[in-house]
Amino acid sequence: MRPCVVLLSGGLDSATTLAVARRDGFSPHALTIDYGQRHRRELDAARAVARALGAADHRTIALDLRAIGGSALTADIPVPKDRALPGDATPAEIPATYVPARNLIFLSIAAAYAETIDALDLFLGVNQVDWSGYPDCREEFLRAFAGAVDSGTRAGARGGRFAIHAPLARLAKPEIIRLGASLGVDYSLTTSCYDPAGDLACGRCDSCRIRADGFARACIPDPTRYAR
Repeated sequence: MRPCVVLLSGGLDSATTLAVARRDGFSPHALTIDYGQRHRRELDAARAVARALGAADHRTIALDLRAIGGSALTADIPVPKDRALPGDATPAEIPATYVPARNLIFLSIAAAYAETIDALDLFLGVNQVDWSGYPDCREEFLRAFAGAVDSGTRAGARGGRFAIHAPLARLAKPEIIRLGASLGVDYSLTTSCYDPAGDLACGRCDSCRIRADGFARACIPDPTRYAR
């Protein structure tokens, strides 16, 4: 099987993406970034998901983005609660949970790791729900990054061409959940909350509300334990 690198956060989307990579015949090497995120439960979730879905390897790399801050996930900025769901919000709005250049940084690390295992395929779980608020989740960014990584790596200089796989890019959250369920993803292992309280998800942040709405519209029970 051809090796690939899957960016695995421990959330619903990245878990589904890992399952898709395995379905498509890749040998997935999962990569988790410990960037100082407020919702650190996802690091444990990523380990559990990697084990459950049979990742060939799982590495966690520490890169403390709290040093630059600028996000409700890496600085002392309140996590927005009880907002309209992103599908109903103004498309141009960038929420406080945007982490500056996060996917640019993460994909660069993934490409570096890929070179060490002779892989040219990178997977990440961006999707259409993210497009409205996060510029580093848009397809034009992924296309531009693919060109840059080909130009700036040893693999590219030797004629290799990286492929950036975003298999969920055009799927809505219910479609993602149904896809993952069909591939055997155990969503009870995943976490989405930006501001958890112990073992409970807050139920009020954007990510919690999108998750709960997605399960409801997919007609699949949500295994998440919410504080409200």
